[in-house]
Amino acid sequence: MATEWNCIKEGKEGIIINVRVQPKASRAKIKVEKEHLKIWVTEPPVDGKANRAVVELLAKKLGVRKAQVEIKSGETSRNKVVIIKGIELKEAQARLKND
Repeated sequence: MATEWNCIKEGKEGIIINVRVQPKASRAKIKVEKEHLKIWVTEPPVDGKANRAVVELLAKKLGVRKAQVEIKSGETSRNKVVIIKGIELKEAQARLKND
């Protein structure tokens, strides 16, 4: 089955997700959009706080350990590429859909 969204695909290291982050939001949430996974976090983009919040939120939503979530690129940008290890593409899609 082809990927349902352009923002998530399988790679050699694991699932690759294109993410767009909105820091300092009133509440944390995730929304699947066609080109990226939109993630709102309550933390500010200072000293890596927003990045840690993104990792924690994705790990919780996907049911994996935080160590399995890695920000591969975009550490200082709102646009990031995140690698998730130890989960199948279909499972990740199903868990992200349940909102």
